[in-house]
Amino acid sequence: MMTLISRMVSLSVAAALASACVNSSPPRPQGKQAIMVPMHAISAEGVGAGMGRIEVDEEDGALVLRPSLSGLPAGAHGIHVHENPSCDPALKDGQPSAGGAAGEHYDPGATGRHAGPTGAGHAGDLPRLMVDAEGAARMGLVSRNLRLADVRGRSIIIHAADDNYADKPGGARIACGVIPGP
Repeated sequence: MMTLISRMVSLSVAAALASACVNSSPPRPQGKQAIMVPMHAISAEGVGAGMGRIEVDEEDGALVLRPSLSGLPAGAHGIHVHENPSCDPALKDGQPSAGGAAGEHYDPGATGRHAGPTGAGHAGDLPRLMVDAEGAARMGLVSRNLRLADVRGRSIIIHAADDNYADKPGGARIACGVIPGP
């Protein structure tokens, strides 16, 4: 029979191993090169300071994004692939709009619906970006609706607020990066 101490040690070791498996990113397959997307703060005045990068890759038929970002507000944020390769402002209702030149969410099926990363709407809808209390985002995102070829020559936009995957995709655009083309 195990003693109470040995049971506690066994449970602690098992919990540590399970935590390590959940929190670590799987290694990139050997010989594959991820696309590095530099991300910048954006405003109605233009593109600002760098905030880090997002590695974009394809694994097992899905798009994988590995953010390494800082300087973002803590909490959940809407993040999407947008149709154009630009982070510049553009006019919206006669006023300069942050990241407006990125266009709308990537929607190759012309669904016109914002239905989330598993829904039958915009293919550019991604899982929420989670930002920690220090303003860093490091948790990977996976989209089964997209492939690497789909996103080349487009942009990634991070919004100020959470995305409800219906009528509110996250409010103001606060960060952007252009995904290099083919």
